[in-house]
Amino acid sequence: MKKLDIVALCGSLRKNSLNLMALNLAREALAEHADVELLQWRHLPPLDADLMASGLPGEVLELADRIAAADGIVIASPEYNFSIPGMFKNAIDWLSRCERQPFSGKPVAILSASPGFLGGARMQYDLRKVLLYVNADTLVKPEVFIGGANAKFDEQGRCTDEATQKNVRAQMEALVASIAAARR
Repeated sequence: MKKLDIVALCGSLRKNSLNLMALNLAREALAEHADVELLQWRHLPPLDADLMASGLPGEVLELADRIAAADGIVIASPEYNFSIPGMFKNAIDWLSRCERQPFSGKPVAILSASPGFLGGARMQYDLRKVLLYVNADTLVKPEVFIGGANAKFDEQGRCTDEATQKNVRAQMEALVASIAAARR
């Protein structure tokens, strides 16, 4: 059986981000079923109507094409000021301007990791609203909020917490099932 093609987006640009570690845990959980590619969005310019007037930047179109071609999406993001990190929201805003919406009907799993108790929950609720606008098929359950994440990953970025591993595995299994259901 051919492996699924899943893309991953990390809302943090830091190389040692807890959310990148969470994405790597999700990638491990998906390894049997899917190839997962981490997409970069760091190079996208700020959303600018004057720039958009001459057409969407090539970087936006390339990112949109890759997302549109994928079977599903995994997003992990930190919470900034009780919401989505500004530059990550900027990337989604650019993608929302594409004529052919890359997120439309696409199964999406969201997870977040934070040193705080709530594990990025407020960001997830805001991100869900944004993904609703772009017509993504966002998983409702299981939700994954990795609170106290700084104590759940080791120096090499590997998750050491069994409950977190189990929750992420369950969410990735639900994503695979959602993709299979969308293909029917």
